[in-house]
Amino acid sequence: MPALIAIRGLRKIYQMGDENVHALAGVNLDFNQGEFVAILGPSGSGKSTLMHILGFMDTPTEGSIVFEGQEVSGLSADRRAWYRSNRVGFVFQSFNLLPRLTVLENVALPLLYREDSKPEANEAAAKIALERVGMSHRLDHRPSQLSGGERQRVAIARAIVGAPAIIFADEPTGNLDVKNISRILELLASLIKEGITVVLVTHDLAVADHAHRIISMREGAVQEDRQR
Repeated sequence: MPALIAIRGLRKIYQMGDENVHALAGVNLDFNQGEFVAILGPSGSGKSTLMHILGFMDTPTEGSIVFEGQEVSGLSADRRAWYRSNRVGFVFQSFNLLPRLTVLENVALPLLYREDSKPEANEAAAKIALERVGMSHRLDHRPSQLSGGERQRVAIARAIVGAPAIIFADEPTGNLDVKNISRILELLASLIKEGITVVLVTHDLAVADHAHRIISMREGAVQEDRQR
């Protein structure tokens, strides 16, 4: 099968005053359907920059990105927004849940930006997603009423509610205790069985060891790419 995402010669240069910072220095990688991949590296290695570009949150300075058979490196802002709403999901270290919305409303939120958005269908999809992560008993709670592990499970429900092809998880266990770290990693791993690709960005080797493939980055380049 062709790769879900194929990137070739990917470069990202940021201008910081009079200096050019090379965040990505010619990265070549393939990501396949149903993979659990960890991108490992210290701060400044380029791992988060790579995730933001592959998640249509940023654009490369140079290089090719083929997503589901389509070249997407030069898309317009509107088209990138479509991909973010329809084909990718995000999970963040700080959860990024809106405090004034209920759990159900937070999970349904990404569906509001779709062209075919309908309140009844959005609510039904959100309930299914919450059931999948074991949070259907907290529909009417606010994020402040949840533990850190519960908030992250809600964030995962929000990431999967739109049936994405790939989920990017940026340090998703950074604010959790050991018990909840294990639970969240098991939950992310379970998504692979449904054909969803999970890309986990971390600096923690113990967390990365739960993935089936580890990509190590340093100074904007891939240092190692190994299967486990």
